[in-house]
Amino acid sequence: MVVEYASLTCPYCRNFHEKVFPRLKRTYIDTGKVRYVVREFPIGRSAGNAAIINRCAPASQYFQLYGLFLTHQREWVSQEVRLDAIYGVAKRIGMSRATFDKCLANQSMIDALDEVKQRGRRLGVKGTPTFFVNGQKAQGAVSYDEIKAMIESKGST
Repeated sequence: MVVEYASLTCPYCRNFHEKVFPRLKRTYIDTGKVRYVVREFPIGRSAGNAAIINRCAPASQYFQLYGLFLTHQREWVSQEVRLDAIYGVAKRIGMSRATFDKCLANQSMIDALDEVKQRGRRLGVKGTPTFFVNGQKAQGAVSYDEIKAMIESKGST
């Protein structure tokens, strides 16, 4: 199993998603050799809001919206939280503004996201992306060859 702690505002996460993940998905995930788990570790309020909205997407669209947030970071990430810009990404999967607003006010969703981040901190996550593979931890700009070596170090799980 590969576990990635990621922040939707993280440029290294975007780079991994665009350049490494497609090959990893094709080679290991799609073939059933590896189970891939994404855990949110939002850095900053914009990332937190986007992660909450991503959790409100229908399960079948979670990864689609996740990818849109990463790919379109330049459109919504800024020093200040721009909810209209975050909504601009979410509406690409058909999310209504009413659903968006309701989601942001969902305290149980906020608490659950905070618990995921706290769990990451207990595991030593300090930045994103952070990967856990076969008992090994890697952080930052991880290449395909590096993650492949981690996966194959004890066989796939």
